[in-house]
Amino acid sequence: MLVAGVDSSTQSTKVEIRDVDTGVIVRSGRAPHPVTTPPRSEQDPRDWWNALTAARTEAGGFDDCAAVSIAAQQHGLVVTDAAGAPLRPAKLWNDTESAPDAGWLCKQLDGGADAWAEACGSVPVAAFTITKLSWMHRSEPEVFDRIERAMLPHDWLAWQLTGEFQTDRGDASGTGYWSPTTGEYQFNLLEIVDRETEWRGVLPPVVDAAEALGTGDNMAAALGLGLKPGDVVISLGTSGTVFAVSETPTNDRSGAVAGFADATGRFLPLVCTLNATKVTDAVGRLLGADHAELDALALGAPAGARGVTLLPYFDGERTPNRPDAHGALTGLTTAATREDIARCAFEGVVCGLLDGLDALAAVDVAVHRRCYVIGGGTRSTAYVQILADLAQRAVTLVADDELVALGACVQAAARATGQPIADVQAAWKLGRGREVEPSISADAAVETLEAYARLRDGLAEPASEPQ
Repeated sequence: MLVAGVDSSTQSTKVEIRDVDTGVIVRSGRAPHPVTTPPRSEQDPRDWWNALTAARTEAGGFDDCAAVSIAAQQHGLVVTDAAGAPLRPAKLWNDTESAPDAGWLCKQLDGGADAWAEACGSVPVAAFTITKLSWMHRSEPEVFDRIERAMLPHDWLAWQLTGEFQTDRGDASGTGYWSPTTGEYQFNLLEIVDRETEWRGVLPPVVDAAEALGTGDNMAAALGLGLKPGDVVISLGTSGTVFAVSETPTNDRSGAVAGFADATGRFLPLVCTLNATKVTDAVGRLLGADHAELDALALGAPAGARGVTLLPYFDGERTPNRPDAHGALTGLTTAATREDIARCAFEGVVCGLLDGLDALAAVDVAVHRRCYVIGGGTRSTAYVQILADLAQRAVTLVADDELVALGACVQAAARATGQPIADVQAAWKLGRGREVEPSISADAAVETLEAYARLRDGLAEPASEPQ
C-alpha cells in the first residue's frame, strides 16, 4: 500500500509517495511557485494547484495511493466564492502589509496582549490570518464583501483535490481566531474585524486529527521527525522557526511564542523569525560568493567575527515584532575581512533563533532532549556548526531532506490504516540522524551572543498601527 504527502511551501510544491508499512520513499516530484517577497507577499492559489498538478504528474500520480495529505505554508489567507474560486491572490505568512492591523486588533480587547494570548494562545502579528482579514476589510472592502469562504492554503488545496471543505487543529491554531485550549473558533475575535459577517458559514469545520486531510508545514515537520516532548526543532529556511511538542497549551503574553496546536492532539509552541537563509543568500551575493564559498569564508573566521555583528532584520521582523525594521551591521574596522562579514551573517541568524529557544524555555516548554536542525539551511556546514557552537549543545542533523512532505505521508498513512500516528512514526523509525558537537568554548559563545543582544536591544522600535 502506498500513500502520498504534499508540501506546498512558499517556494514550491513537493510530492512524495511512500510505502505505508516501512515509510520508504517510492517516487517524488517537484514544481516551483512564483517568487514573492515582503512587504506585499502574495500568490495566486491557482498557481499552487498548477504546481501540485505538475509535481503529482512527475511523481507518477495518486491513482495507486490509499490516501493523500497536504501540508502547506501556515497563516496565508485564501478568500473565495461559494464554489472555491479565489477572489484575489492569497496574502502569505510573510506579507507585512497587515502589521498596522495587528497593533490595532491587539488594542480592541480589554487587556490587550494578555487577553489575546488567553483567548487564542497567541498575540496578533502581521503573519496571522486574522490580521490579513482586517487588512482586507480596511483596504479592499469590495473584495471583503464578496467573501463566501475564508481558509488557509492547505484547506484550499485539499478542497480542490477531494471536494471536502475542512481544516485541522494544527493549522487552525495559527489563524488568531481558533483556540488550542478550548478547541473552538473564537468568533468574538472575528467580530472585531466585522460584526456583519456570519463567520460560522465562512470558515471550514475543524476535524479530528484522525480525519484531517492535511495540516500546516511546521506541524507536518513535527510528524516527520516523530517529535516527542522535550525535543526541540530549529528550522533553517527562508524564514526560521523554533518549536517543540508540549502536553499543555501555552499563552505567551509577550507575543514571542505562538501557542499552536500540533497535528496529533498535543500542542506545538513555536517562535518564527522572518529572516533566516535569505540573509546569508543576500550577504553571499554582496560578497560575490556562492553557497560553498560563503560557508568556507564563515568557517575561516573566529567566533564573534572579530567584533563584527549583524542584525538580520532585512525584511522587517516577526519575532521580535518589528515589521518596519531593517538589517544593521556594526563593529566594522579597516581590518575587517570577507571572512568576518560572512561569519557575522550566519551568527546573526543563529542568534535570532536562539532568542526563540530562550523564549520557549521562558514559558516553561521543555527543550532539554534532542535539538534537531532541519530545513534547506542544513545543507550549509557553517549554519549547522555555528548553531551547535552558539547553542553550546549537540544538534541532530536528520537524514530526511523533505520533512514536511514526509510528515504529510505519516498523516496519510495513519488515516489509510486507522493506526495511531505514533505507531506509524515508530514503524518508520523517524528522527534518525548524526550529531554535530560544539567546536568553540562557552566563553566565546557567550561573548558573541552578548554582542548580538546589545545591537538588537539598541535598535528597538515600536510596531505601527493603521492611520
